[in-house]
Amino acid sequence: MKVRNKIPCSAERLGLLDPQMIQSVADANAFNIGRQYAAENRVRIVEADDSQISSAVIGNSGLYEQTIRLKDGHLLSKCSCALPEEPMCRHCIAVLLEYHRWVQPRQPQKSSVAKSAQAPPKPEPSAGGKTSMTQSSAPDVKLSEVLPFLEWLRPAMNALEAGTAVPDAPQFGPGDLSAWIQVIKNQEHRRRESEDALMSFETKMRDREAYIGRLTQQLQVSIAETKTAQETLQLTQLEVDEYKEILAHVAELAGEVVRHDGQVRAAANELLSKSSQLNTLTGSFKDLADSLKSASSKRPAK
Repeated sequence: MKVRNKIPCSAERLGLLDPQMIQSVADANAFNIGRQYAAENRVRIVEADDSQISSAVIGNSGLYEQTIRLKDGHLLSKCSCALPEEPMCRHCIAVLLEYHRWVQPRQPQKSSVAKSAQAPPKPEPSAGGKTSMTQSSAPDVKLSEVLPFLEWLRPAMNALEAGTAVPDAPQFGPGDLSAWIQVIKNQEHRRRESEDALMSFETKMRDREAYIGRLTQQLQVSIAETKTAQETLQLTQLEVDEYKEILAHVAELAGEVVRHDGQVRAAANELLSKSSQLNTLTGSFKDLADSLKSASSKRPAK
């Protein structure tokens, strides 16, 4: 049985540990589950007094035994479960909550009938001087029912752990055994619901993984296309640089053409000027020729 840590406790009796005090030192998740166990009637207190409780609790995976003591200003708890919850497990929390519920003083009733119907049974002293706690107004457990219940309990717990169907339970009258059987059946129903939820979750996970796979493929294609675009861009940039060099060379050639055009225009103007002078000189030569011809025709013949 696993021993939990010592918890400093100022209470003089275990019955003075109310739910608020228990919640203040317990793990929040363990306290909620323990409170649920107590509400579902999973707790069976075997013996109890102001300083020690012996009990059993039906958990999710089996039947666990607890011993809780109040000693030297500390609360010590032991449980046969292997849960890592500290400073006390959910099963010990459920036992303390159940014990606190049953040791509360009875409320005054308006009639003796209401009092007998609502007040919990008084604890009965056992042979060792301790108190044996019974559950509400349920009838006592019969020995003839305990043995069939124990024979059914082990395969039922094994079925719960293996995830298989719980075998049919023996038929008992109203009482603790019937309540515990119903708790185990409820646990099987919750397990089936959990399995269905798990299968649905796994299906959603597979769909999500397939969707992520498609997105990954699309991303890889996009990355490849991006690399191709980058390579094309680099080639285009090289071509643009080459075109820039060509344009710069063409600009230089255009400048030279402009300069040569100016020179050609200057030469043409000079030729036009010389052509005008030649025309004037030609006219002078023509006038001279005409004068010579005229003079030649007026000379007397010898």
